[in-house]
Order: sequence, then structure tokens, then C-alpha cells
Amino acid sequence: MEYVNHLQKDKKLARALGEELHELKLHKNIPVRIMASIMSQQLSTKVAKVIFHRFLDLYNAKEPKPQQVLDTPATTLRAIGLSNAKVSYVHNVAAFCIEHKITDKKLLAMSNEDIIKLLVQIKGIGQWSVEMLLMFTLGREDVFAVDDLGIQQAMIKLYKLDPSNKKEMKEKMLKISSKWSPYRTYACLHLWGWKDNTPNT
Repeated sequence: MEYVNHLQKDKKLARALGEELHELKLHKNIPVRIMASIMSQQLSTKVAKVIFHRFLDLYNAKEPKPQQVLDTPATTLRAIGLSNAKVSYVHNVAAFCIEHKITDKKLLAMSNEDIIKLLVQIKGIGQWSVEMLLMFTLGREDVFAVDDLGIQQAMIKLYKLDPSNKKEMKEKMLKISSKWSPYRTYACLHLWGWKDNTPNT
């Protein structure tokens, strides 16, 4: 894979690359993926999956259009296990997607920065959520999630960063990661994997 040779130039990152190669995939129906990311916040992957399947069951196991979600009463959405806040966020996503005519085609034509600027306007969606969407739904290769706790922990360990000053630490992380461009998403995937498989010493 082309990205491996590029990322190996960073000798410290090279230690975290391991054997596994990552492939990014593009997933369809981005408005529903945004809703799914809200549903999964603060939940284990297993629970999030159950709730998402219940959500799809409301629409005969098919992914709904934003208008269908907007027409679904709050009580129905609460009944599948969503909190009041998440119900209103999911409705916000549906309304926002309708108002801004958000389609897969429209988002695929936009740059990462423009997608972040557009989607953080949705209540309940922060920059981190959009970055995850760019990586895992849109399959963008050059996204760096500076606010992700796992990435921070991995880089503190790998680059001996000082976590006491968050602002300075993030500036250093951005500087280090700029060398990984245009493959920063892959670097993040490897850092997550490395952190999870490295004993805390």
C-alpha cells in the first residue's frame, strides 16, 4: 500500500504501523450515517448496533429518507432507546439535511473543510463527529482527529508529548501530523490500533 511507505518516513510512527493494512470504504446514505453517529454517542458498539437496528425496523428494515425521520414522532424514537436529547438531535439532522438539500452526491463533491463547516452547524454534531464521518463514511484519506482521546493518548506515548498544556500539545500534534499528509486518516487508524494493543507501561 502506497500510504505505508509515506508514513514510514516518520520513524516514531513507523513503530505503530504494524502488519495490518487498512482500506477505507465509501458508505452510502450519508444523512442516515450522521444520525447513526449521534445514536452511538456514549454507547458501547454493541448497544449502538442494537439501537440502530431498532431504528431501521421502524422503516421496514430500510434506511429512511430524512423526511420520514422528521415525520416520526419523538415518542416512537424514544421507544427504541434514545434519550430525549438524542431524539431532538436526530430530528435536527433530518431537518438540516432537508433544508440544505444534503445528498451523498453533494457531500462527495465538497472538500473536508467545507463538510466540517457545514455539518457542525447541526446541533449535537461537533467537529470530532464530522471527522469520524469523513474517515469512516466518506472514506477520506487525509483527516486528522486532533481532539480524539485515543489519538492524543497514542501520540503522548509515541512522541513523549507533555499533556499538561492541552493547547500546546494539540499544536505539536498538528505539526507532527502535517508530515503524514495526504494519508493522515491511515495514520489515525494505526495509532488507534497501536494504542489498543500496547500495554500501558
